[in-house]
Amino acid sequence: QVQLVESGGGLVPAGGSLRLSCAAAGSIFSINAMGWYRQAPGKQREMVATFTRSGSTTYAVSVKGRFTISRDNAENTVYLQMNSLKPEDTAVYYCHADLAPLNLRYWGQGTQVTVSS
Repeated sequence: QVQLVESGGGLVPAGGSLRLSCAAAGSIFSINAMGWYRQAPGKQREMVATFTRSGSTTYAVSVKGRFTISRDNAENTVYLQMNSLKPEDTAVYYCHADLAPLNLRYWGQGTQVTVSS
């Protein structure tokens, strides 16, 4: 198992920036992929940015060029730097980790990001 603790959400005006953090504990050596999803009210949860075990990254088209995912392996932490935020980025942001061998997905508790217009 792995435990994920997110932090860094909040209220920010359009054009502003936030950095989210996700600290992992537990079976960290079994993590195949780790990243961020988000869910806005009335919408499905969608992928925002993710790392694979090899270190490659994937971004949603809507955030490419504005958001950057990074990680600190020593701290077992993944970050999401969000710049040029838009009201449509408002959502609960969830950290996820997929564990080998079955890619069982674990979720954090979520952190609210609200962008005011």
